Amino acid sequence: MTYFTADLHLGYKKILKFRKHFNDVQSMDSSIISLWNEKVRDKDEVYILGDLTHQSIDVNTTINYIEKLNGKKHLIIGNHDAHLITNPKFRHYFKSIDWMEMLKFNNNMLTLCHFPLVEWTDSHRNVGEGKSLHLYGHTHDSKTEGVYEFLKENYPYALNVGVDINHFEPVTLEECKRNNATFFKI
Repeated sequence: MTYFTADLHLGYKKILKFRKHFNDVQSMDSSIISLWNEKVRDKDEVYILGDLTHQSIDVNTTINYIEKLNGKKHLIIGNHDAHLITNPKFRHYFKSIDWMEMLKFNNNMLTLCHFPLVEWTDSHRNVGEGKSLHLYGHTHDSKTEGVYEFLKENYPYALNVGVDINHFEPVTLEECKRNNATFFKI
């Protein structure tokens, strides 16, 4: 099975300002790790589209989190991950680490990037088909910064894989499509 996720921000206390249903960072971390491991098996592939932790979290703490997560992990670097990638200890825990990746998947071409893009490979050919999809994170569940409305109106084939709209767990492509449909409908 292949899963996608983004913006876990494990160990980052200030994210609780937006994730008010968690009492503290320990309960948030515990919940995210538990939901991940209930779903993901060791043989499964998981694409993390950035911000596994936060730039203020050191490499060894981040590695402790990674070691708790099932699956074969791939990292698409987010704005809070760049400081980690130069450390050889960190790289050992991932099958791949890239700034962006294109992936042929179930008859679709996926463009994976931490940030939402306005163009990606074959995005202009998507009329009615949705064979070329863009998966992104970074925006969390924000509906106040203009990006939400822009994506809702113009980019039905761009899908947010962030934990904040995907029930704090990695999702399959189909689950992601359903969760995005619900998020953008509200």
